[in-house]
Amino acid sequence: MEIERKFLTKKIPFALEGFVCKQIVQSYISFQPTIRIRQSNDKYFLTVKGKGYMIREEFEIAISQQEYERLYMKIEGNEVRKRRYLIPLQSGYTAELDVYEGSLEGLFTTEVEFETMEDANGFVVPEWFGTDISYDRRYKNTSLALYGKPKDNN
Repeated sequence: MEIERKFLTKKIPFALEGFVCKQIVQSYISFQPTIRIRQSNDKYFLTVKGKGYMIREEFEIAISQQEYERLYMKIEGNEVRKRRYLIPLQSGYTAELDVYEGSLEGLFTTEVEFETMEDANGFVVPEWFGTDISYDRRYKNTSLALYGKPKDNN
């Protein structure tokens, strides 16, 4: 089970150079059900996600670069390219700040994963995170791959 909250981040009030960064390219083989392939630096994954917003089932396995390249030939929609910065928070959680690239340039989102819904609901949100978009389907990566950046995010 994946439990996460997602935020539309408008401004990052600090430099990102000191944080761990992953270069991510993710593409979709299917949108219903959601089947995704992802390259994260030099690692490759196949992920199947269930329906839902803040809480949903997720199954992920590591695959080889060759498997990734074969599956890539079957993608639907557009790639989602982003740099993901892992930012430790005082609360003990890790913020995953996604800085989107390509056609999604200018979009920034921040996610935090939780063990329980109680933890997610009790989380004290840092001000820089921005608006909670956990239930806004326009900002799901599947929607970004299909439709691009939401029009109200200029």
